[in-house]
Amino acid sequence: MITTPPIIYSILAYVANPGNDTVSIIDTETNIMIYNILVRGIPYRLAITPDGMRVYVTNYGDLTISVIDTMANTVTATIFTGDNPAGLAITPDGTRVYVTNEGNNTISVIDITTNRVISTISVGTNPSEIAITPDGRYTYVTNSGSDNVSVINTAINTVISTISVGYKPSGVAITPDGTHAYVTNKFSDNVSVINTAINTVISTIFVGYKPSGLAITPDGMYAYVTNAGSNNISVINTATNTVKATIFVEDAPSGIAITPNGTHAYVTNEFSDNVSVINIATNTVISTIDIKSNSYPIGILIMNSLY
Repeated sequence: MITTPPIIYSILAYVANPGNDTVSIIDTETNIMIYNILVRGIPYRLAITPDGMRVYVTNYGDLTISVIDTMANTVTATIFTGDNPAGLAITPDGTRVYVTNEGNNTISVIDITTNRVISTISVGTNPSEIAITPDGRYTYVTNSGSDNVSVINTAINTVISTISVGYKPSGVAITPDGTHAYVTNKFSDNVSVINTAINTVISTIFVGYKPSGLAITPDGMYAYVTNAGSNNISVINTATNTVKATIFVEDAPSGIAITPNGTHAYVTNEFSDNVSVINIATNTVISTIDIKSNSYPIGILIMNSLY
């Protein structure tokens, strides 16, 4: 049976709001919040299937994953995982979801066809965020409690390498060519750059205070880092691994996502209850989108393309 993807004429951003247990939807054409979806306790991070049909949301306080149908904008399934599910990523072929369980030091692997956990992998202490290489072969997990990164071979769901990084690693993103992983170290105020061919840190870049999330532009030229403690964004030139710009946003920037065409970055400001929109060509804030008061927006994703 062939499944037809939904027809969506605007690229949408999805925002996880732990303050009121919702996911907000923003139309990036108008920069207006158009919808709110009720999920479960303390939604934290999100991931979207390659066909754009489903969004998976970790509910940190509820030990579950909510599955949102993007056509109906409703929750269609709830999946129980390990303690305190935090970060998650979907394989490029859209078959599996990898979820970090911060409370019991494991990764849950979910089969997307059945929405069931098919494997559990032990990693370091307090796994936080997660990223999968573009070829789908490896998963990189930041372990905030053991100051390292676990590398999982997705063919056998086994940890094949452990890489020491800075203090309290948080966010992780992989370059589009799969050659490097960038990791934010929240209490070291820096970013570790890992060569994925040899799983070794090859560079350390100092950024702002308490770096948290990061995203890499589609051309791989820049990494954008949210500095939650200094209310700004560091822009890293990935060719030189140096900071080329600093952009001030609002209070406690956390999540960040970049549009598929690489023209804009969207940043959740947790304590300002809003989202900053950055023009990447000028590295300036061009819009601020209000989310409901006391929503504390934290996670964000943007659809990969028009479906």
